[in-house]
Amino acid sequence: MIWVKRIGLTALLALAVLFVLDRAFPPPIERGHVVSIMVSDRDDRPLRAFPLEDGRWRFATRLEDVDPVFLDALLAVEDQRFYSHGGVDWVGMGRALWSSAKAGRVVSGGSTITMQTARLLEPRPNRTIGAKLIEMWRAHQLEWRLSKQEILELYLTLAPYGGNLEGIRAASWRYFGREPDRLSDDQIALLIALPQSPEVRRPDLRPEGAKAGRQEIITKLERHGFLTKARASEASAAALPVKRYAFPNRAWHGTERAIRGTSSDVRSTLDAALQSDLERIAVRAAEAAGAETQVAILVVDIPTRAVRAAVGSASRERAGGWLDLTAQARSPGSTLKPFIYAMAFDDGSAAPNTRISDLPKRFASYQPENFDRMFRGDVRIAEALQHSLNVPAVLTLDRVGAERFAASLSLAGAPPRISTGAKKQPGLALALGGAGLTARELAVLYAALGDDGRAKPLIWDEAKIDMSIARSGYRLMSSETAGKVLTILRGTPAPEGRMPGRLTQNAPQVGFKTGTSYGFRDAWAAGVSGNHAVIVWVGRADGAPRPGETGRKAALPILFEVADRATEILGDAGSSRTRLMSERTTIAKGAQTRFEDNNTPPQILFPPKDAELWAGEINGQKARAFVFAGRGQSDLSWYVDGAPIMPDAGGLPAWTPQRAGFYRISAVDKAGRTSAVRVRVLGAE
Repeated sequence: MIWVKRIGLTALLALAVLFVLDRAFPPPIERGHVVSIMVSDRDDRPLRAFPLEDGRWRFATRLEDVDPVFLDALLAVEDQRFYSHGGVDWVGMGRALWSSAKAGRVVSGGSTITMQTARLLEPRPNRTIGAKLIEMWRAHQLEWRLSKQEILELYLTLAPYGGNLEGIRAASWRYFGREPDRLSDDQIALLIALPQSPEVRRPDLRPEGAKAGRQEIITKLERHGFLTKARASEASAAALPVKRYAFPNRAWHGTERAIRGTSSDVRSTLDAALQSDLERIAVRAAEAAGAETQVAILVVDIPTRAVRAAVGSASRERAGGWLDLTAQARSPGSTLKPFIYAMAFDDGSAAPNTRISDLPKRFASYQPENFDRMFRGDVRIAEALQHSLNVPAVLTLDRVGAERFAASLSLAGAPPRISTGAKKQPGLALALGGAGLTARELAVLYAALGDDGRAKPLIWDEAKIDMSIARSGYRLMSSETAGKVLTILRGTPAPEGRMPGRLTQNAPQVGFKTGTSYGFRDAWAAGVSGNHAVIVWVGRADGAPRPGETGRKAALPILFEVADRATEILGDAGSSRTRLMSERTTIAKGAQTRFEDNNTPPQILFPPKDAELWAGEINGQKARAFVFAGRGQSDLSWYVDGAPIMPDAGGLPAWTPQRAGFYRISAVDKAGRTSAVRVRVLGAE
């Protein structure tokens, strides 16, 4: 009985030693998890593959990714008892030793799939007996930790296929141009043969070796009953894939954003068909605009915030083409004006029909002027926005507060970058593009405009869409205000050659805003088209000026073309919802007055301060009377040096000076508020 106890103690001690060794020296499974990334579109169409840092291609492989016929054939050739042994097939190893002894050379190594996986996880330079024993030990360790499916997936991920190719997916893409989910008999045979001698059997470099290796596997498969004689003959006659296919390489910038924070394959939100179309549109537009011009485009699905297309540049062959220009902060020009008015609408201080001044006005040291350097007097806010008038926008921003407006943009996910001023505080120039925003941030804002005023982050991973839909988001503006602003933007004059959306049946009705930054550096068009927010930027990557290239001229035609393609490819299920938003809006009567401060005194428009007025003859004719002009919250009464000026026959305040000299001209409204200017009259008798 003593010997039984000794055997038991020895066995326990051996198990303890094995346990300690297993825990102290676990197999390096993590190597199999360092893989290349394949980014596909929302329908699993491949877009772009990313190699490892060392340039190798190795994709994580699941059994469901691989043709099941290949899996059966692989096990029939390499490891028939894979699902029954514990890592080492002692029967198979014994048979291999016997066959090798009879042949006088190594006929078969007897390595199981698990042992081969262990060797791939921990490569060793020399094939010695010691190395073989370590492989056997590692194989047992793998079997203790992983399921058979996981071991087979590791093997299919790591198996060498020649050059920088590892794993069946990398090999299938390189040699066949697609995933290994459907393989022909000859392809199956080649993919089994390659890992046995990957460099000797590379079909692109050593076709004879590849053909011989493939034939060896075909013969084995026929012997095992996997192939009939006819199928084996057909597989043997098939041409070798001597061409090396390129890995998918589309949506260069969008896919880089999609893989951020992940180390595995990603099903992105991008739509491959739309992405390809917009890349072509960008190339065509950039070529037409000049050698240094770049184009960036974003299309966002408003209900989900999924980015359906992202063109970061027209071409990597052009200057700055490697930059993702949708992520570069640029002056947004006038594209923020809709959101300034939206804040005023929500405050109740303005509405679309509120009249506002478009006249010269100075704000401390800042005096904005319109793009065409003309002023239009009193206009409705809707008209001011549709014609992108600058003074009304600055007046409105002054009312709502530049810092408050900037804070609201930041909370929405579009923080303006202020680059001037000692404290870098937002100022009134923000209304005209005096801050930096990216195209992605503008997309956040315009998507909010099309979604009842709720701002949410953009989504790049299809798996996160449900989470995005469930998120309430930041209330950038009320639903009613969003409808009002969209209605105004839909009334903006369409680009030349384009009928207004309300007059067309099939084309999307687009609410849009253009923008041009100072010095013609950035041309923008941003808008809402049915279910989609569309952002277009045109400019130079280095920020150099492009004289005369405005948002309306350079970017707006692209936006309408993009909107059309998005509608054709993605559909426009959301158009009825956004139409309803604008149809249900109402305008508060109290807000349809003047956009003025109640304590604002009248403004004298003519004569201007310190003017010199000629009252003498002109070309032999006596000078006409001077007609005063002003504006205020009520009818004005006019005075010259305190004496009232009575209206003439036409009801106009006309004054004919009787002598030369200096005069004080005053305007008084019904509330008694007064403004005055001093003028000098010349030429009077």
